[in-house]
Amino acid sequence: MTESEILQVLKALGDEIRLEIFEMLRNGTLCACKIQERFEITQPTLSHHMKILCDSGIVLAKKEGKWVHYSLNCEKLKGVLDFLANTKCNTHS
Repeated sequence: MTESEILQVLKALGDEIRLEIFEMLRNGTLCACKIQERFEITQPTLSHHMKILCDSGIVLAKKEGKWVHYSLNCEKLKGVLDFLANTKCNTHS
């Protein structure tokens, strides 16, 4: 993954509502209506948050009839995890 892609993912998760949506999607695919039930936000506000998550690549959207179902993009997440796993931490006393 490029630094730009990593930055976009981290920015997407840098919002409290989007991080909570991400946590909800860890348990599997959810309809937008189920996500919105959890928050006191309008549908346009939810759409804005979902667009940011989808644009970052970590969330996928699939339209089924009048509903949109969202799921995590495990391939993109693996790229982020691989990037973070290559971090070397040094502890200095």
